[in-house]
Amino acid sequence: METPGSAEMPRQFPKLNMSDLDEQVRLLAEKVFAKVLREEDSKDVMSLFTVPEDCPIGQKEAKERELQKELAEQKSVETAKRKKSFKMIRSQSLSLQMPTQDWKGPPTVSPAMSPATPLVPGATSKPEPAPYAMPEYQRVTISGDYCAGITVEDYEQAAKSLAKALMIREKYARLAYHRFPRTTAQYLAHQGESVPLEESLPDFHPPPLPQEDPYCLDDAPPNLGYLVRMQGGILFVYDNQTMMERQEPHSLPYPDLETYTVDMSHILALITDGPTKTYCHRRLNFLESKFSLHEMLNEMSEFKELKSNPHRDFYNVRKVDTHIHAAACMNQKHLLRFIKHTYQTEPDRTVAEKLGRKITLRQVFDSLHMDPYDLTVDSLDVHAGRQTFHRFDKFNSKYNPVGASELRDLYLKTENFLGGEYFARMVKEVARELEDSKYQYSEPRLSIYGRSPQEWSSLARWFIQHKVYSPNMRWIIQVPRIYDIFRSKKLLPNFGKMLENIFLPLFKATINPQDHRELHLFLKYVTGFDSVDDESKHSDHMFSDKSPSPDLWTSEQNPPYSYYLYYMYANIMVLNNLRRERGLSTFLFRPHCGEAGSITHLVSAFLTADNISHGLLLKKSPVLQYLYYLAQIPIAMSPLSNNSLFLEYSKNPLREFLHKGLHVSLSTDDPMQFHYTKEALMEEYAIAAQVWKLSTCDLCEIARNSVLQSGLSHQEKQKFLGQNYYKEGPEGNDIRKTNVAQIRMAFRYETLCNELSFLSDAMKSEEITALAK
Repeated sequence: METPGSAEMPRQFPKLNMSDLDEQVRLLAEKVFAKVLREEDSKDVMSLFTVPEDCPIGQKEAKERELQKELAEQKSVETAKRKKSFKMIRSQSLSLQMPTQDWKGPPTVSPAMSPATPLVPGATSKPEPAPYAMPEYQRVTISGDYCAGITVEDYEQAAKSLAKALMIREKYARLAYHRFPRTTAQYLAHQGESVPLEESLPDFHPPPLPQEDPYCLDDAPPNLGYLVRMQGGILFVYDNQTMMERQEPHSLPYPDLETYTVDMSHILALITDGPTKTYCHRRLNFLESKFSLHEMLNEMSEFKELKSNPHRDFYNVRKVDTHIHAAACMNQKHLLRFIKHTYQTEPDRTVAEKLGRKITLRQVFDSLHMDPYDLTVDSLDVHAGRQTFHRFDKFNSKYNPVGASELRDLYLKTENFLGGEYFARMVKEVARELEDSKYQYSEPRLSIYGRSPQEWSSLARWFIQHKVYSPNMRWIIQVPRIYDIFRSKKLLPNFGKMLENIFLPLFKATINPQDHRELHLFLKYVTGFDSVDDESKHSDHMFSDKSPSPDLWTSEQNPPYSYYLYYMYANIMVLNNLRRERGLSTFLFRPHCGEAGSITHLVSAFLTADNISHGLLLKKSPVLQYLYYLAQIPIAMSPLSNNSLFLEYSKNPLREFLHKGLHVSLSTDDPMQFHYTKEALMEEYAIAAQVWKLSTCDLCEIARNSVLQSGLSHQEKQKFLGQNYYKEGPEGNDIRKTNVAQIRMAFRYETLCNELSFLSDAMKSEEITALAK
């Protein structure tokens, strides 16, 4: 595992002092939020975030407004000076567009097409040469008036607002030890600050060596004896009882709700801003067109690179299923075979207890009036079909084989009379298939509900007792957003208790691992948290700093999506800083987001998440889509899952996102419901390749993205992607391991640098204008 960061000033959450501008932004954001709550999914609400591309009248009016602005701009002397200064910056940038071998580190002006060697924060001398010489390929360069079709004021306003949004995301990512692209950080900092490598990479525990025991409980670090108490939904750590009484917590960053809501308001106001929407829409269209030109000019050159690459092809590059639920990680035929096998080999085994009476497996099936011999995949009825489209309730019922919750409890749960033995055996069979394939990895989600603090110890015991560890699996904990169900059943007094049940055991295992050895061991193989449930559920509550704190949320109404995300992020952030201080592995926050519901969900995830699953609604907001591109936020997409639930396959934006350069990967979501073959992930790749005519380079790029997005350790990524995988651009790509053409990597990197340079040029504009005067 990587060592924690070097000694530095205590990390603290930077609180904002509310200004008049912040108050205005917040009021605007509240209006947007209120309209979204009233008319979610209506065309009026969607027009807040999109541009009138499909409406001829709206398009005509927008063009007329732009023309009037252009004419007014031509008469302004001040604007002419600023436009001249921008042109000066861009001409300098364009002069540096071609790759050079004698590059000496970051240039003073951000290049439109950056050098082949990527920016290395803190580099003062020539970087070490890449393992391969930069291949020549045909580049597309735009010269002339760079802001044709958009006024200088609009460009400057949009670019500065986007830069501010990226800085806000960087702040939250750094505090939680989430990832933020070093190139983007470099441009935002005017190449003035270096980001230590250990700050830009999460800490994941490396897999045990072949001779090591993955279930060894003897290496737990000593206890610290710190005390933990929840205040306002966030766990605070205290060195001792005296410090707790004085209200002086241990030096860790603790989030501030008012600051967070101001930051969220800035992003909400930004995504509804007219000039910014127009600017982002144009840039995204340009990115898609530019990739089409790149493909037309360089497809054969990329293919030639791949053909000359020995040993490696699409089948033997590493691929990670970045979004899959453990309860559905097997296909329907696998589940059917397992049910029949258990009935044939142990029909008289006691598998349940009801009202003090022990029940055998045979009696379970007799009570359901069925013979397992007669079962088929059709009668099992776990596969999603046309009837589940826009019916999440029907989809959830598919987790019950033959519609019987008894079989779900017996075969697909970790807590039951058998201690989750059947479920563990099936998961281990899936793991063995992954190990046999050698090149496929998986990140299954296991559920923690927050009903009881004992859930964690029970799950850790299940993992160790049944020896579920596999070198081809990393585990993610999903937290279903179903507080309202638990509250209505009087299982929880308030939402704060649910948060405490989820996070307090983790803090205790981090502070006193000797007392929680099983949980400490299990957490080595857990790499992140997920927030799951039906996003299309409507909430009437608008999250703000005036929202009741979790300990006061006692109603049976479910908190809104953004409320869940903030409090999960807040506790993960504190926990990660505590674990980093102890030299333990950290966790990423990887929620389901943007599958359905409100676009505001994607705003919350932009601030709090390391990466997201689905992200379909990015298609409806050009500003958010462009921000997700600039920040290279990983998106795990599942087109076959979406096809059965929310969006037809042909309308899925994955291909469009890939062409524009968003950081997308393919995932299966629920093989039991959506797939037919034993290799569900390969099924996803095969169908995507056929439907969208993806090239081998496209498929290998998606596979490389999946490894980068995953919770595999630094050492594993070096082995699978190359020693310099964490560097951006062609220097970070080892074609011998990834089978991604260096031409493709250079194109992606240069294009990103070009887009970022527009933002950095705008940030320098005032300084240049002053000099011009």
